[in-house]
This record gives sequence, structure tokens and C-alpha cells, in this order.
Amino acid sequence: MRILSWLLAFGLTAATGRVVTFDNGPLGQTPPEWTVAMTNHGQAPQWEIVKDMSAATLPYVFAQVSADPARDRCPLAIFNAVTFRDGDVSVRLKPVSGREVQAGGLVWRYRDENNYYLARANALQKNVQVFKVENGRRVPIMEAVRHEIPSNAWSILKVSARGNRFQVYMDHRRILQGWDSTFMTGGKVGLWTVADSVTYFDDFRVNPK
Repeated sequence: MRILSWLLAFGLTAATGRVVTFDNGPLGQTPPEWTVAMTNHGQAPQWEIVKDMSAATLPYVFAQVSADPARDRCPLAIFNAVTFRDGDVSVRLKPVSGREVQAGGLVWRYRDENNYYLARANALQKNVQVFKVENGRRVPIMEAVRHEIPSNAWSILKVSARGNRFQVYMDHRRILQGWDSTFMTGGKVGLWTVADSVTYFDDFRVNPK
């Protein structure tokens, strides 16, 4: 049991996927399995492990804490351990603050900071939407769906990708489905914020199929 708990805490690894809880990460730093990047320009992203006693897995979470209001500035944290084409990826997210935007998202089939798919949950606009980011330009794949995303509270965002079909879930309920064939090869997965959003993330799960 002790060995199993240790593996889970460090981002385990069963043959079918990975679970990352951040609870043994380096406080105030970016965990070693993650790379920080950014789409477009602005103040550099600041991704670090912080303490949050409201988290599903105590005591630490992964947070993007810089608050530059440039609206096209998109901080990224990319998980280096898994290449993902088809499968499921999910995370718990908590929008903490932001005057312009309070949003967080999941990235998949990531090629580089200018080319990837994105599912975004926006607490101020109260909606969820899927985009392709191609050559640094964010293009909606489908219309946004209205959905309550609470500020300073946790929600679960999940993406299921199979070929050119994507399904998006909030708190285990499917709310979006769409199709796109721009990026059809495998890529990395990760986390996303925008503008002055300060957003916390926990319980990151990726299961390639």
C-alpha cells in the first residue's frame, strides 16, 4: 500500500495512463516533467506549485499566477511524459482571479506553442468552447456552449479525442462534440490560461488509447 501511495503522489504510471496530483512537487517551482511555453506575446508565464487546502488531493496544486492583462497572451504548461493522439485527458481547475478573463483549459495534440487543440472553460463568460490554435491564431471549431464555471471553486474538465472527433465534458457530463482534421498526428498534452487569468489545476489525468 505504501508503494502504491508513493507512485500515485509522484504521478503514477500504469501502462494505460498517468495521474499527476502535484502533491510532492517542488513548492514555488515548475515540476520537472513540465515545460512552460506561451502563445503570442506578453509578460512571461509563471507556473508553480502552490498550497491550496480546498484541493481534491491535498495539499498542493499547479498554478499559473502571473496576471498580465494582454488578451492574446496564452501561458502554457506542457506535460512531457506522454504523447497523445487518441484517448482521454482531464483536470480539475479553479479560476482564482482575473479582471479581463478567468479561464483555464486543456491542450492536446500539441506540436509547439503555436499549433495545438484547446478546450477552454471561462468563468466570466460562463461558457466552454473548443479551438484549434494554428500558427498562433485561435480559431473556434464549434460554437461556445453556455455552462456555469464557478470562480474560486473546482470544476472537472475532460476531453475525449478519437480521430477527428472531440467530446468535452464538465463535471462528468458531456456538453460539446465536434470534428476537425487539422492535427491528426500525436502530440503532447498540457494546461492553458489566458490574459490575466490566475488559475489553479489539480488531479491531471491522461489516458492514451
